[in-house]
Amino acid sequence: MTLAGALTRGGSKLLSRLPLPVIAALSVPLATLGWWLAGPRRRVALTNLRLCFPESSERERVAIAKAHFRAYVQAALEHGFLWNASAERIRDYVTLHDEQQWRRFRDKDPHKPIIWLCPHFIGLDAAAIRISVDTSGCSLYSQQSNPDIDRLLLDGRTRFGHSKIIARNEGVKPIVRAMREGLPFYYLPDMDFGLRDSVFVPFFGVEAATITGVSRLAKLTGAVVVPVIATQRPRGAGYDVRFHPAFTDFPSGDDVADAKRVNAFIEERVREHTAQYLWTHKRFKTRPPGAPSLYR
Repeated sequence: MTLAGALTRGGSKLLSRLPLPVIAALSVPLATLGWWLAGPRRRVALTNLRLCFPESSERERVAIAKAHFRAYVQAALEHGFLWNASAERIRDYVTLHDEQQWRRFRDKDPHKPIIWLCPHFIGLDAAAIRISVDTSGCSLYSQQSNPDIDRLLLDGRTRFGHSKIIARNEGVKPIVRAMREGLPFYYLPDMDFGLRDSVFVPFFGVEAATITGVSRLAKLTGAVVVPVIATQRPRGAGYDVRFHPAFTDFPSGDDVADAKRVNAFIEERVREHTAQYLWTHKRFKTRPPGAPSLYR
């Protein structure tokens, strides 16, 4: 095992032994340190917030960004717990709400394909692991350059049930195959992957390259799309994972209209839990032809 892999695994085990309120407390000074050291990420977050909340003052946006750094650091440290704790402890820490929003489709048809639509809130890994305690699913991941860290991530995310994690570069066929085997697909729809398979639609009023994979995959498999939002409670008290009502009349046959609908739903949820959205991602990196970069 490489040194980086050994340190990551050892750190994960160590963090799993700490009380979760202690991890939450540790995240405060570490987030403050990260705020000053991670200048590029700080600037990306503030740029995103200026674009999405022009009506807010700079002071208000800085406060949101700092709160995001703290929540993000806490979520990162909690992976030690998520990758090592028992199923019972994870059930106690991460609460599922309104599961009937997706289970009712399986009650009618045990083979009904399901897409869990999970935007990039900082609790998305907590949600995925908690769901896997009771229900197997499948999702995508980006392979890590270090094979030991890659294996640690895979082991942590697939240690319950018969869940499958598919490398992003494998394409759509393994996803469709897994869904047809009965595994719901845990889909993260809101990152900028460039022009391929994307359309430009508004996100907080800014044209954003948005993947059309949600509607295309729903059409290909006949899946129902059920949004899932994971939110972090204060002071290390855990997470709430809420299943929202399934999209009706989706896909509509119009990829642009469907992408707008997905973005509008995410906007509504971001306004409810603003600091917990992934503001450090360059969501507006890909620009329409001729438009200048927003991150220079």
